[in-house]
Amino acid sequence: MTEESTLASRGPSMDRTKEQPDGAGQKVSQDTSPSGSYTDAPEVTEFHPSLRTWLAFLTLAVLTLMVALDGTSISVALPIIATKLKGTAIEAFWSGTSFLLCSTVFQPSFASFSNIFGRKPMVFVALVFFLAGSILAGVATNFTMMLTGRSLQGVGGGGIIAICEIVVTDLVPLRLRGNYFGIISAMWSLGSVTGPILGGGFSQNVTWRWIFYINFPFIGIGAVFIYLFLKLNFKPTSLMSKLQRIDYVGTALFVGSTTAFLIPVTWGGVMYDWNSWRTLVPLIIGGVGMIVTMLYETYVAANPIIPLTVFATRTAIVSYIETVLHGLVLWCGLYYMPLYFETVKEYSPILSGIALFPMSFTVAPSAAIIGFLVSKTGYYRWSIWLGFALSTLGMGLFLILDVNTSVVAWIFLMLPAGLGLGILFPALGFAIQASALKGHMAISVAMFSFFRAFGQSIGVAIGGVIFQNQMRRNLLKYPEFAAQAAAMSKDAAGLVQIVRAMADGDEKMHLKEAYTDSLRIVWAVCCALLGVAGLLSLFTKAYDLNQALDSDQTVKEKKKSTTALVEEGAEKEKEKTLLS
Repeated sequence: MTEESTLASRGPSMDRTKEQPDGAGQKVSQDTSPSGSYTDAPEVTEFHPSLRTWLAFLTLAVLTLMVALDGTSISVALPIIATKLKGTAIEAFWSGTSFLLCSTVFQPSFASFSNIFGRKPMVFVALVFFLAGSILAGVATNFTMMLTGRSLQGVGGGGIIAICEIVVTDLVPLRLRGNYFGIISAMWSLGSVTGPILGGGFSQNVTWRWIFYINFPFIGIGAVFIYLFLKLNFKPTSLMSKLQRIDYVGTALFVGSTTAFLIPVTWGGVMYDWNSWRTLVPLIIGGVGMIVTMLYETYVAANPIIPLTVFATRTAIVSYIETVLHGLVLWCGLYYMPLYFETVKEYSPILSGIALFPMSFTVAPSAAIIGFLVSKTGYYRWSIWLGFALSTLGMGLFLILDVNTSVVAWIFLMLPAGLGLGILFPALGFAIQASALKGHMAISVAMFSFFRAFGQSIGVAIGGVIFQNQMRRNLLKYPEFAAQAAAMSKDAAGLVQIVRAMADGDEKMHLKEAYTDSLRIVWAVCCALLGVAGLLSLFTKAYDLNQALDSDQTVKEKKKSTTALVEEGAEKEKEKTLLS
């Protein structure tokens, strides 16, 4: 496969001025060094954000924190919510899943609409969805209201995440984005880690409704700050012309087919068996629908929501695949590692969240440090290779975990995985943005966010299939569990209460051993997937990070006075005279 795919030749708008790698313009060969460095990369243009720009950016970062908190805080509160609302375990399950599902499928739509209507209006649309969902979920008296509210929150949350990342590309030159994406990643990591603790505290000590009420000050302050400080250039056009640019059919096909694919992936093995028609039929329809969507976007759509030229380079293709695998393994680890602590170590949900800190709290610092180093050096391929090497090693170290692993041991065993997975956040982002076609930066960033969320959506499902199959085999080894092996192996989370209710003895130890051995296969598969992704990363090409902003919605600067312009011109003439 060549780096310059024939896809890039589709249409006159696919200008490759920015894209010519390894020798065109300021690009230089990737073969200059094994690290993907450049022999003579020019310095990046200085970037000095104003106070207004900083306030707008920090507001977006805080909104990212809000979405991360809301996405994870409900997990530990679901048993209490199910009891209070008199719901079933399946309804409680969907309360958490509906948020992630809606957040994933609507991200590309928000990116496309932000190109048409502007970033600022779409941020407000996302906030309205999130606010409506928070109100509905907060006052819910049954699970119909709860599921509707969580779905609306997911739509808004997905829009906030997608546009926050796109706005960074509007404001900051590519070379310097690592510093700013590092802050965004830190907010996401902080929210993901503290969310379960916050949710557990509210549900146990106050009321579970505060999990949703806590969003109101975030939304209110965020809306005011976005209105006052997010000032972006945007070419005004008529409402009719904007409506004509919307890819209605492509949007419906994409959202419908992605949803049809992810729903059975989510409920497979939980609500219905994987070989059930209720799982297979929507899975097949969704897969076929995604193929139809790509064909329509390529050959029919005038303004495609997802132009196929997003995948025009070898680097983009392998980086998106790696992003899916990164999201899959990350979410698999964040989901199943707490279950190891709750089941095998018999920690409480809150203590299990704290025990996850060696993995979860290393993600943000490593992401921030790598973002800074890439911005400083201008080279990024080394960070991708380092990230996959560390994360593969880390998942491999998880294989050592057993029933009797000491606290000190599991702390150190978890550190490499957290560091490696954190490094990959900015590293893969640089590869995708640097290889993006001219005019495709916004949708490239949105697809990066989408594929990461897509990987997270299927990560728990794939881990569940592996766990169920292996757990059943392990339970059959013990006569006391053989008759119940099929039923007990279906729900990794459900086994937590079974183990806790058992008296100490051989049976309890056998069940813990079976659980640990089953998780070991999950870790092994994750390790293998990261190894494959690491091999794919060898096909990543080196691009110059010293690129101008590729956006027509850059920050709106204050106009200078006539006197200031005259003085600036005089200074430039003086400099020319001195140089001559």
